[in-house]
Amino acid sequence: MNPKVIMETQRTQLRRICADDFDSLLPILQDIEIMYAWEHAFSKDEVWDWINKNLTRYDRDGYSYWAVIEKKSERLVGVSGIIAETADGKDYVGLGYIFNKEFWHQGFALECANACKEYALHTLNVSLLTAQIRTDNTASRKVAEKLGMTVIKQFNRFYRDKWMPHLLYGCYR
Repeated sequence: MNPKVIMETQRTQLRRICADDFDSLLPILQDIEIMYAWEHAFSKDEVWDWINKNLTRYDRDGYSYWAVIEKKSERLVGVSGIIAETADGKDYVGLGYIFNKEFWHQGFALECANACKEYALHTLNVSLLTAQIRTDNTASRKVAEKLGMTVIKQFNRFYRDKWMPHLLYGCYR
């Protein structure tokens, strides 16, 4: 395994995101259909900010979103990872994933999220792993449920001057 690779799944390798990933992340983060949970596609500046936020999280937390590289094509096909986040004023260690539409409905989100879940629970020894999911995001809810996560609570998240209903899914070590 490449030393830069954090983990491998059957079809992918997950590694830290870097500035060189900018062009590969643009078609993902600038697609409103992919980014509908954020209710906007990112501008180029917001993509740079998002990359830098992940770099900061690596230094601060030791983890964040990782680039998902499909082994077969060696392409960046999405991101998946573990994120320090807050819900209702309480801190959690969460699970996240965002994939290029070309790779939807092929099991990549489940495959990578499961690897991240195992890493969080057994390598980082996180006692509770969560996932914040918009209430109407059926596909992400199905991924969380297939991972054995259950709804802990519903909460509202304030983002871009708007309250957005979310479900907090969780699973314990």
